[in-house]
Formats: sequence, structure tokens, C-alpha cells
Amino acid sequence: MDDPSIVTLTGSIILLIIVSAYFSGSETAMMALNRYRLKHLSKKGHGGAKRAEKLLERPDRLLGVILIGNNLANFTAASLATVLAIDLLGDQGVAWAPIVCTIIFLIFAEVAPKTIAAIYPEKVALPSSYLLQLLLLITFPLVWLVNSVANALLKLLGVQHGDASEDHLSVEELRTVVDEGSQIEGHDQDMMLGVLDLGKVTVDDIMVPRHEIVGIDLDDEMEDIVSQLRTLQHTRIPVFKEDIDRILGTLHVRNAAKFLIAGELTKAALIQETSEPYFVPENTPLQIQLINFQQAKERIALVVDEYGDIQGIVTIEDILEEIVGDFTTDIHATSTDIHPQADDTYLIDGGTHIRLINRSLGWNMPTDGPKTLNGLITEYLETIPESNICLTIEGYRIEIVQIQENMIKTAKLSEPPETF
Repeated sequence: MDDPSIVTLTGSIILLIIVSAYFSGSETAMMALNRYRLKHLSKKGHGGAKRAEKLLERPDRLLGVILIGNNLANFTAASLATVLAIDLLGDQGVAWAPIVCTIIFLIFAEVAPKTIAAIYPEKVALPSSYLLQLLLLITFPLVWLVNSVANALLKLLGVQHGDASEDHLSVEELRTVVDEGSQIEGHDQDMMLGVLDLGKVTVDDIMVPRHEIVGIDLDDEMEDIVSQLRTLQHTRIPVFKEDIDRILGTLHVRNAAKFLIAGELTKAALIQETSEPYFVPENTPLQIQLINFQQAKERIALVVDEYGDIQGIVTIEDILEEIVGDFTTDIHATSTDIHPQADDTYLIDGGTHIRLINRSLGWNMPTDGPKTLNGLITEYLETIPESNICLTIEGYRIEIVQIQENMIKTAKLSEPPETF
């Protein structure tokens, strides 16, 4: 090893291994960068992020300069290693040089730097962007020539430069990012997922059904109406005559309070304070309806089907609950439709929405079909059942307790047993 030529060759090979490792690591790091985080850093003025983002706008040129540098280092090192092997081992060195070079380059110039770059892409790529940009300027004619030939061959094979899909996320992909790929957890994550799910939920999924609508019937006695207003738990309420189909409008209870206080409340005064009813189709997505509420400056709407018949009521609070969660701390404790039992089962009204059951109890009953528990059971049985029938739907045990007017009035449900 005292021979100056051997020392020079060894030092040159080590230097080329380092160069090859740099190009290999830079390639992996640049391609592993999170594009959205890169845009964020670039907007904040990070110089390395701006250079990396610009380089990634033309990945063919970036790969061209990296591969040119990497292959030049590898082939040069292989040639020098062969010369070194011949000096040390004679003619046998020709056979040993490829084997030793492959092992050394595979470990130190490929696997190790690429693994590090994959683990810490930003720490490798952003500093490397300065040198890569400089090298691209210096070798641009060669890179252009290589890319022109490669792109021409790709064109013959039917591959166009712009064929790659754009770097955009669909709603479902974004949902996966928020659900699994982000550091956002807890209530903030639930809110973001709620916003993304608004497009999949329609008004009839969350509306208060027709038979549960609480309103003021002007055919009632005035004393009954006054008593109803004094005990009302809602701020807005529909006003109708005899039947909800004869709707006159909606009343803000605050507007009737002054008449209540003065003792001058009359049916004429109620009609005067009633605003025009606001109707919405039952299949309107929640994200659209939220915008419609904002534009119409309304907070409550009557849901109608394709024939114009009123099917229920939806409020802006109902939509907001889909985003931020329910405003009550214990939903099934305050719900009149879900009654917990001592044996860990629940007596549930047949008209209860499946989504309310899932949200209240943390269950996962199917929601892609019927909206209510009654509809889910009758669709599964394909007939109107008799009482005391037991069935299981996706692991949930259901016992029909009471049937009234060809509808399931009450059923007892229990969640699937835990599996280990």
C-alpha cells in the first residue's frame, strides 16, 4: 500500500463511492418528498423547498442529471477498481474486481444512502437541491440530449410526457390522509372527517321525520297554544292548520315572546310573526344544503319528496352536528327513542334513524339502504314481521318487541359480541 498509484486509486474509488451515494440518496429523497408539505414550506419562503419544488416540476430533467452523475461515478469507480485489482492480484484481479465492487457499491452507494434518504427525505433532499440545481445548469446540454432521446423512445411506445396523473387528491384520498396519514387527532380530526363526509349524506338522512315534527296547529285552542309555547324546547317551530301539509310558515319563538309577556297573544299575531316556509328536496347533499341555508339566510327547512309532500324537517344545527358532533354530552341518555336496559341491550323506537343509532351508541349498522330501523328490518325480512321475531343483521341481534299499524314500534337491540 506504499505505492503512490495504489493509494491514489484507493482514495479515488472511495471518493467516487461517496459521490455515488450522494446521487443515490438524492434520487430517493427527492422522489419521497411529501409534495403538499413541500408546497407549504415553499410558501413560507424556505429556499431549499422552493428549489426542490422547481426541480420536481420536470422530474425527467432531475432524474437525468442524477443518473448521469451516478452512472459516471459508478463506471469510473469500476474501471479504477479493476486497475487496482490487477495491481494487487495480477490477472486474477479481473475476476475479483466485479464481485468486490458490486458488494461495496450495493451496500455503501445504494442500500445504505437510499434507506437513510427514505427515512429522512427532507433532511437529504432540501440541502441537495442546491447542488442538484447547479449541476443541472452545468450539464444541461447533456441532460437535454439524453432526455430527448429517451422521450422519443417513450413516444414510440405510446407514452407521452404528460400522461402521468396530476398530483391531486380525491375526496376519498383526502379522507384517508386525514384519517390515517396526519398527526391531527381527537375532535379536530373528527370535525375534518365530518366536513369531508357531508357530500355523502343527504338531507333525508338527518331530517326529523314527519311523524315526529313538533309544531303549532292553529286549529288548537289558544290556551293549548300558549301552554305549548311556554314549554317549547325549540327556538323555531312550524305553524300549520290541522295538518303539516297545510303549512303556513315557521315561527321564531322570540317573536312571540312579547305577546306572551303582554298577554296579548292571538292567532292573528302568530300568523303575522310567521315567516314564509322554506322547502328543500329530500336528496340534497348536506354540503349543498349548508350553502343553501347560508344564501337563503334560513335556519330551518321543510323536506319534501319528488311529489312535493312534506317528509320532515331539517335545521342548520342538524348539519353542524354532522361536523362537530352532537351538542349533548350523552345522546342516548337524552333521546326519547333509545332506552338503555340493565342487560346491556337497548329498546329503540322503530322510526329512529340508523345514523342516530350509530352516532349515539358508537355502532356501525348499515346505512347504505333504508334510513330507519323499521325500514332496515322490513327490507331484511322482505315482509311485515310479527312480534317476538329475532334476527341478526351484520352481527347486531334484533328482537321485535311491538308492532303497531303495520310498522315496528319497538325493537330490542344488542351489539355484536367481542371477538378475540
